[in-house]
Amino acid sequence: MTHEFIRLGTDPRGVATLTLARSEKHNALSAEMMTELQQAAERLAADDTVRVVVLAADGPTFCAGGDLRWMKAQREMDAATRKTESARIAHVLGALASLPQPLIGRIQGNAFGGGVGLASVCDVAIGVEGLKMGFTETRLGLIPANIGPYVVARMGAARARQVFMSARIFEAEEALRLDLLTRVVPLGALDEAVEAEVAPYLACAPGAVADAKRLLNDLAGRVTEAQVEHAVEALARRWETEEAAEGLSAFFDKRPASWAGGSA
Repeated sequence: MTHEFIRLGTDPRGVATLTLARSEKHNALSAEMMTELQQAAERLAADDTVRVVVLAADGPTFCAGGDLRWMKAQREMDAATRKTESARIAHVLGALASLPQPLIGRIQGNAFGGGVGLASVCDVAIGVEGLKMGFTETRLGLIPANIGPYVVARMGAARARQVFMSARIFEAEEALRLDLLTRVVPLGALDEAVEAEVAPYLACAPGAVADAKRLLNDLAGRVTEAQVEHAVEALARRWETEEAAEGLSAFFDKRPASWAGGSA
């Protein structure tokens, strides 16, 4: 299968690498890119020869969140179509979270919005020193809804409360404390750190690993369809507010939103 915005390859050991390959746009999630990600996740889930999956990205940014062109297009949609379109990221995260194989995140740069969601569905997420993260949606009059169930499952509510609502940008060491990242390493040590997470699985029975992951998810409490639908509905309602209209207009006009006064 040919992809334009991602790459998917598997080495002879059965280690697959799924790479966001839109570095010129900071790997922002367009509709087409999300379609490719979901297709890749479904293909990986059905491939018994794949033992571990590494989620990676090209360029200096891991993922800047939603693509601006995609967001602009949603503004012109009717409410029902917008709801369906905006739910794309929730379905992508669900497909990645449901992988039977361990998913190791290679977080080589900044991650915002949907990019934080991608890190959240990794079983282990290794980030580099100096990266920044943030749930920036509320600055736009929106909410981090579609990623919310997976973020809260990862962080826990108490830690999520520290960053989920404020749009505050935070750095790698705080992301580690918040449980969004598992380890923080220098950029030059990132590949070695990822390999250190991958290698032990290659000595394990693949079926046992899959069953162990399934059991862990069952014991921890899976993200449910009802939670995802609730989050999708919450964002759909938020899109209809005057704040959302003002926040997005201000963003695209490159001016402060009315509630921000003269602040940046």
